[in-house]
Amino acid sequence: MKNLFSVEGKVALVTGGSRGIGAMIARGYVENGVRTYVAARKAEECETTARELSAFGECIPVRADLSTPDGVLALARSMAEREPRLDILVNNAGATWGAPLGEYPMEAWDKVFALNVRALFQLTRELVPCLEAAGTQEDPARVLQIGSVDGLLPPALETYAYSASKAAVHHMTRVLAKRLAPKITVNAVAPGPFESKMMARTLEIHGDAIAAQAPRKRIGTPEDMAGVALYLASRAGAYVTGAVIPVDGGISTCA
Repeated sequence: MKNLFSVEGKVALVTGGSRGIGAMIARGYVENGVRTYVAARKAEECETTARELSAFGECIPVRADLSTPDGVLALARSMAEREPRLDILVNNAGATWGAPLGEYPMEAWDKVFALNVRALFQLTRELVPCLEAAGTQEDPARVLQIGSVDGLLPPALETYAYSASKAAVHHMTRVLAKRLAPKITVNAVAPGPFESKMMARTLEIHGDAIAAQAPRKRIGTPEDMAGVALYLASRAGAYVTGAVIPVDGGISTCA
């Protein structure tokens, strides 16, 4: 049991890994001995994050635009060439869009669902051979989907496509968990409020109120997110699949 939470020596890909929740997870993996690839659309941001994280371990930047099927395929092929065995795939890249109901643009649905749902499904499917090559009965490969508490509860903000897409991610997690067993586990994390570019404006205006409403009375920290990602990727989480785990300070209990 001594090494129950060890992930040392594994290989991971974290999409949207240059900032926010993706960077939190990437740092947790890098510091614990995982060779970690961080993929992001903006090459400069990706390289900066990888350079910073390389102070703690091995981190490699990969520029990738997952908003199109061709971009997803390019990333999958690049990873297969670099790493024929992939232990951990973190599907974190995502987008949001907020607007009042009567003004909500239909193009928002296309943009948000293309990145949050279609790209996640396509990338996972394309990397199944690499994941299966790494996975065993005792130590399966892991797919970690980043959902949202907004996919569990109706959100306070008018982010219709985002919340619907995250609910889709949660259910797709269960479907893929059933299909990809026994050599691959698939789980989702449903974060509440964390410091990120996506949440920056909301937390600037409503941060104190959001923290006050949470049973834990605070905003999430990088350690909170890295902790659950390390658990699910380690031997400790090897028998967990098809789960959607809220990491929200208890917000999802307040419906």
